[in-house]
Amino acid sequence: MDLQLKGKKAVVTGASRGIGWSIAELLADEGCDVAVCARGQDGVDAAVKALEAKGVKAWGRAVDIADGPAITGFVEDAAKELGGLDILISNASALVNGGSEADWRSMFEIDMLGAVRTYQAAKPHLEKAAGAGGDAAFIITSSVSAAEASGPSAYGAMKAALIHYAKGVAKEGAAKGVRCNVVSPGTVFFEGGVWGNVKANAPGFFEAMIKRNPTGRMATPEEVAAATVFLASPRSAFTTGINMLVDGAISSRVNF
Repeated sequence: MDLQLKGKKAVVTGASRGIGWSIAELLADEGCDVAVCARGQDGVDAAVKALEAKGVKAWGRAVDIADGPAITGFVEDAAKELGGLDILISNASALVNGGSEADWRSMFEIDMLGAVRTYQAAKPHLEKAAGAGGDAAFIITSSVSAAEASGPSAYGAMKAALIHYAKGVAKEGAAKGVRCNVVSPGTVFFEGGVWGNVKANAPGFFEAMIKRNPTGRMATPEEVAAATVFLASPRSAFTTGINMLVDGAISSRVNF
């Protein structure tokens, strides 16, 4: 299937590894020019080099997502470097699962305000792209943890807030052709990631989590990226305001 992404311009935050990198890589494979950011410059440089090797235009910068002016400036500069902006992927996360005040602040500043700030910076560019081509997309990475709780968790609560925010953005942007959707992964395994570290340091717990999933495994970043890129593409032009679970049926909730 041609996703009709060739020549589109995309920004992906938190894109030097894991899900973010897989999203950026797949967008480039589909012919998108891509701008990326992450915390470390070395990771950003490596990502840009790998994306350019695919024959697309790529640009990146190390950014602290919690720094409002910095992330806003990154989006503005990315739109200038790429010559516009059709797709925004808010993927960066603090990835803290506790309930301390520091955890709440970190999840709020990086996950919640990171998404809000990047969208506000990207909004005029997305509206312009939608006006010219009929479609633009803002995709947020949330988590299956948004609907499950075993105790107070800044992670789950902020991921849930993102889903609510996305619905409002979808309602606001529909008339102008700017769509907003959420992708909520379950457990995702890659070396050096959260579950990669759990496997290395707590193999018993890791195996218990594997057994919880009816598929008998965890997702790959590439599988989450595939769902994300499809929702970002013009092939999904009438899909907006949804929360797509990519969890291998580990969750029990029914979405009506």
